[in-house]
Amino acid sequence: MAETQKPVILVAVDESEHSFLALKWALDHFFVSKENHKFKLIIVHAIGSPASYLGMAEVGSSEFVKVLDSDLKKSAAITIQKAKDICSSKSVDDVSTEVSQGDPRNVLCEAIDKHHASILVMGNRGYGAIKRAVLGSVSDYCAHHGRCNVIIIKKLQH
Repeated sequence: MAETQKPVILVAVDESEHSFLALKWALDHFFVSKENHKFKLIIVHAIGSPASYLGMAEVGSSEFVKVLDSDLKKSAAITIQKAKDICSSKSVDDVSTEVSQGDPRNVLCEAIDKHHASILVMGNRGYGAIKRAVLGSVSDYCAHHGRCNVIIIKKLQH
């Protein structure tokens, strides 16, 4: 008898406190049981390309671009390890991770389609209207364009 596929929950992480709060929320709400989890957990992290940090003008030597790319990959590895440590602290060890280069909005929506995700859980940085208008909101974009349920975890203000 074939094993039934578990529904997939994606959790978006970056270096922000907000993303790790979202991960903890997902673990506390969907992975409560210590044993037989009903969902497959995939943690997704998007890293920008060195060109996106340098702007469209080709600024910087090829050596500088290599160093920047290496730093971005090291930062991604630290972020993923922190996410895995949080999962482990909540007794969730069956977790997959995925690091992709590109705009987080596109990376997350592509991951939803690729994994046929049921739910995307992500944090909200809480930008004001002006910053959000200038920088765009990844969570807003995913809520409107992602082909699954999107849960946006906001940090509570005390």
